[in-house]
Amino acid sequence: MKPVLNAALALTLTFIGALAMTEASIAQTQSASPLTTGVMVILTAKADVTREQVMAVMPTEVRQTVQLYVGGKIREWFSRADGRGAVFLLDTKDVAEAHAIMEDLPLAKQRLVDHEYIAIGPLLPLRLLLAGPERPQQ
Repeated sequence: MKPVLNAALALTLTFIGALAMTEASIAQTQSASPLTTGVMVILTAKADVTREQVMAVMPTEVRQTVQLYVGGKIREWFSRADGRGAVFLLDTKDVAEAHAIMEDLPLAKQRLVDHEYIAIGPLLPLRLLLAGPERPQQ
């Protein structure tokens, strides 16, 4: 029952946030200064790259990514279900820092992969929970 309640709460918050974002003043306030707490990087093997090319580089790539994980730069990492790459959640302050980290890895240096960078932060609609209804002036 608890997972259902959690899912319902998440959907409700998302829906409330979407409705709130339609009001111009709230949308401007929330998008004015979003907090970046990390960067999600979607790594995709280039279309013309063979599995053999990637596997030749993987021992060095894995060692370096493990070093980044142990050093606190990679927060989480996942394999893509389609087998075409990986997804990294980096503990960086902005996309530029994430770009510098990822471009220093062997697969990127050999131009075998493409990267998509997405800055992430706290879920903005949660701020609505902190804002109470306006109270009358006394």
